[in-house]
Amino acid sequence: MKKRSRLFSLLTAAVLAFSLFATGCDSSGGKVKVAIVQPMSHTSLDQIRDTIISKLEASGNDNIEIVTENANNDTSALSTILQNLRSEGVDIVVPIATSTAQSAKAVFEGEDTPIIFSAVSDPDAAGLTGSDCQNITGVSNNIPADEIVKLIQHFQPDFQKIGFLYTSSETNSVSTINAAKAYCDENNIAYEEASIANLSELPTAVETLLSKGVDTLYTGNDNSIASAMPTYTDAAYSKGVPVYCGADSMVADGGFATTGVNYVQLGEQTADIILQVAGGTKPSEIPYETLADYAKFVNLQAAGTLGLTLTDDMLDGYTVLVEADGTSHFGE
Repeated sequence: MKKRSRLFSLLTAAVLAFSLFATGCDSSGGKVKVAIVQPMSHTSLDQIRDTIISKLEASGNDNIEIVTENANNDTSALSTILQNLRSEGVDIVVPIATSTAQSAKAVFEGEDTPIIFSAVSDPDAAGLTGSDCQNITGVSNNIPADEIVKLIQHFQPDFQKIGFLYTSSETNSVSTINAAKAYCDENNIAYEEASIANLSELPTAVETLLSKGVDTLYTGNDNSIASAMPTYTDAAYSKGVPVYCGADSMVADGGFATTGVNYVQLGEQTADIILQVAGGTKPSEIPYETLADYAKFVNLQAAGTLGLTLTDDMLDGYTVLVEADGTSHFGE
């Protein structure tokens, strides 16, 4: 009888434990371990990570333990990091960027571990929605295609041809550019495109686009190119061609202007979802979010390098991220 009683107690405890984590990550008696994983370091990704950490720490929730991991642009290292996190039994995984979120989905397949992505341009195209993704939600950094063209028209109303530049292996970047090209096709806007497989090809890709007569360049939320903005802008600005981009951090690193992602806002929205899941809400009950608003930033130092005169009307509604003397307000 005692053995049966003990067995019943163990089974009851097991059921309670399962129910606890099936409804979220409110572990009550222990810490909720949140693992933030990024594929590499550059201004945008680091800002997302730091903002998530700051908001979680400021929430007053002492039940959350935060760990951070960085694959340093090594795909095999990224897989190993995620495998180790699975083995350690982390409670919530927060992959930053599309490739990281896709890897997290693959590694944690069959697990109930919540995956809360950040900075995924097209969650549907990335395979992060649907019946097999009940434990996945997050925040998308998608930028509407019409906003991209409006941005360029705002500063260059007489532009003739856009040059789209992106990394071919980044689903997020490809998705953004495909949407922009479709918009251009529908509205008879001329463009050329070039893709790179690695950063060593960046200067040549810029030169190729310039040789085809583009008078403006655009790159969206492209992690590889964002990590090499000085190389990008040096090649373009030497020919007097502005570089528009998809994020404030890319403007801070030399881009001319953006209507795009404010990564502080993105990080804060991601942290809000983490707090909901840590409090017991299932990811399946939280539809993925898009940004609540789009940021508008301009780099006056870049404008000076390009010889562009910006009127007060042009600057209306835009925040100056870099002054003409190079003073940066990024992160303020």
